[in-house]
Amino acid sequence: MPVSTPELTEPAPLRPLADRMRPRSLAEFVGQTHLLGAGKPLAAAIAAGQLHSLILWGPPGTGKTTLARLIASASHAQFIALSAVMAGVKDIRAAVETARKARAEQGRPTLLFLDEVHRFNKAQQDTFLPYLEDGTLTFVGATTENPSFEVISALLSRARVYVLRPLATEDLTRLLRQALTDAERGLGREHITVAAEVLELLARAADGDARRALNMLELAASLIEAQGTGHELTAAIAQEVASGSYRRFDKGGDQFYDQISALHKAVRGTDPDGALYWLCRMLDGGCDPRYIARRVTRMAVEDIGLADPRALALSLDAWETYERLGSPEGELALGQAVVYLACAPKSNAVYMAMGEAFADVSQFGTLEVPLRLRNAPTGLMKGLGYGRGYRYAHDEPDAYAAGERYLPDTLPDRQYYRPVPRGLELKIREALARLRARTDPKE
Repeated sequence: MPVSTPELTEPAPLRPLADRMRPRSLAEFVGQTHLLGAGKPLAAAIAAGQLHSLILWGPPGTGKTTLARLIASASHAQFIALSAVMAGVKDIRAAVETARKARAEQGRPTLLFLDEVHRFNKAQQDTFLPYLEDGTLTFVGATTENPSFEVISALLSRARVYVLRPLATEDLTRLLRQALTDAERGLGREHITVAAEVLELLARAADGDARRALNMLELAASLIEAQGTGHELTAAIAQEVASGSYRRFDKGGDQFYDQISALHKAVRGTDPDGALYWLCRMLDGGCDPRYIARRVTRMAVEDIGLADPRALALSLDAWETYERLGSPEGELALGQAVVYLACAPKSNAVYMAMGEAFADVSQFGTLEVPLRLRNAPTGLMKGLGYGRGYRYAHDEPDAYAAGERYLPDTLPDRQYYRPVPRGLELKIREALARLRARTDPKE
């Protein structure tokens, strides 16, 4: 079981730059000013050495582990680090025994840090509860996933959730500059020179991840001698290192669903530029284009509907085109569908109408089909009145049987479908209004 004190040891030559440059105090911590700025509750609690259980939620490289260490250090607490990927209930029990011993023999609190807490199942998470209740442990969990879905409610109620944000390009640039000038832990002894725009290139490629930024800087520094550029980190080296960078996308986690939500809302909001951006973000991140095709088809029926029925056909055509062409050519068809849907008139009238109809089906139970609406293929059925009084619409003026009801007789009058005054539904709306006026002249 990994047990460590909050004090960081002297940097070993083989330790990665990102580990060597880990902040030793809040003054060295970069970013997260919404949590650690002057007067913020978490900053005040750390400064006062007040331990409380918490969950740190944020993308990789935003300082979750470092923040847990700083909290332990400020509180003079024993620091025990576990990873949910490798640890189990046995490791938790061993940590509890270590914590009890520290409290009994030294009067020292223990902070247990569990990285990737979302990987623990419910039973494993339940294990912590009694030890948080009696004060044996202060719990700090780190997760890249939404705690609302991945952490049990009993643990959430005992731990405050803090949301860490991706680091801004300016923060990452400052961090890289610190690493280049720090002769003790960083690369200061190598006297590397670098233009501001080159350093910013690396910062942007890191995409909010401090660990990735420092790893790229370390790799770039190792290439300087091979490139024969003296001590200069050139734009060519930075571009070579950054060429393998990628945008954050987790194929099933929060970022996945946040981005598909943004795409859907951009289409619904008639913003083709925003819709194209989020489409390309998802494709760039490795999202299965077939999943996007399915969601785009859903947008066509949910948000456009009969305002422009061509939207559904075009979405299905784009889906089929991708199946036939594959990537990257087929992705253009998806882009075409997304742009068309974003520009099309919007209507959720059918979507809302079906919701209301389903609600009545659930509320009123198994209502009888009126006899006049039933088929009568046999003599017995005709004798029972099946089909009696049915008005064949095609025999009526304008093929409309004014005054006829097609709902169950015991169901109150309903009008589920209310076309919007946009696109094709504007014409549908006007036509229905004229026909309904013949049934009820007051309309």
